Amino acid sequence: MPSAFSSILRDHQIRVPTLTLVALAFTYASTMPYQSIIGINELGLSDRAYSGLIFLAALVNVATSLTLGIWSDRLSDRRPLVLALSVSGMLGFGMIYEFRTAGVFIFGMLVLIPISNSTYSILFASIRATTNTMDRGRAAAITSTVRALFSGSWALAPGLIGLYLINSQSMTPAYGIAGLASLTCFCLYLFFAKPAPVGNASPSQQIGFFSSLGRVFSPYVVVRVGVMALLLGLQRLNSVVSPLIITHAAGGTVVDVGFMAGLTAFLEMPFMLMWGALQRRFRSVHVLAVGALIYCLYLVLLSFASAPWQIYALVLINACGAAAILRVPITYLQDLIADRPGLGSSLVSVNTFIANGISASIFAAGTAFTGYSGTALFAAIVGLASVGLLLFERAPRPVRQPA
Repeated sequence: MPSAFSSILRDHQIRVPTLTLVALAFTYASTMPYQSIIGINELGLSDRAYSGLIFLAALVNVATSLTLGIWSDRLSDRRPLVLALSVSGMLGFGMIYEFRTAGVFIFGMLVLIPISNSTYSILFASIRATTNTMDRGRAAAITSTVRALFSGSWALAPGLIGLYLINSQSMTPAYGIAGLASLTCFCLYLFFAKPAPVGNASPSQQIGFFSSLGRVFSPYVVVRVGVMALLLGLQRLNSVVSPLIITHAAGGTVVDVGFMAGLTAFLEMPFMLMWGALQRRFRSVHVLAVGALIYCLYLVLLSFASAPWQIYALVLINACGAAAILRVPITYLQDLIADRPGLGSSLVSVNTFIANGISASIFAAGTAFTGYSGTALFAAIVGLASVGLLLFERAPRPVRQPA
């Protein structure tokens, strides 16, 4: 059986979306680290206004991903949709870079950028539509490899952009770089993606929007998305609490925070490939349970850290567990609605939105009764309970409706 990487290189229908995802990662990695600095420090938004903006943007992102995911399953060719979403990114990021006003920033964050962010799930849907014809293990390995390449861009971009902006008076050129990344996505699909053959109709064309949406809110799907969100919430919480532990309990600096974030993202790549290989032999729920237990162990050890070297000593455990939590749920969620690649892939955005809410709730509850280290320990307890729920759940099965 060919390796996942060679399968990506040989199959045009997988290779082009994969390259586009690598370019798309630069739109996230070049803007998210500096987004709050630009919105609050440079453009004058208050902390409260910025928090409200981020919440509303997340709602728009989920609604857009679901809507476009359902619509994409009705299309015979996703190529025009990816092109349109890339144009939205070019306009959204480009306008913020060019005009640098609070009004344009708010409009871009609430309208154009959430639309552009749907490119992520649409590209994974395109890959899933192709791998649906393969055996489960090979398809999972390909998805793992694609997600690892996406993480590679994430690990590379912030450092390069940070060096570029080190002497800049403004962080807004980061949005110009994101606009160029969206242009790259557009060009990749315009010049290299082949249009679908005429008459290659989608089997979902006759199924209504609300019928499709009903499948997202079915008990079978909602319960499993909730369990996945609990696990992803641990990783989201760590991104909040670990910098605070590094700079407080461990006595580190912001340099340690940045270095740890980049090193962890880089090390996640090989671990994602490892988890993908394990999915060839074992059920996704079992693989994810092992990864989640490793991440819980990391959170427990993090709660006792009192020096920077102890944080660095945990980086391999951190990357190993995080890779499973970030990678395995993509296949798991897609399998919940396996016959609709677009709708199944849009569950990733729903999962992320719920996970962010869970992360905020754990942080609020933990810091209300204990410190940052205690919050990490509390998160590990929640994680162990999540693993128990996961093991009681049956593996996802395709939910098919009659044509």
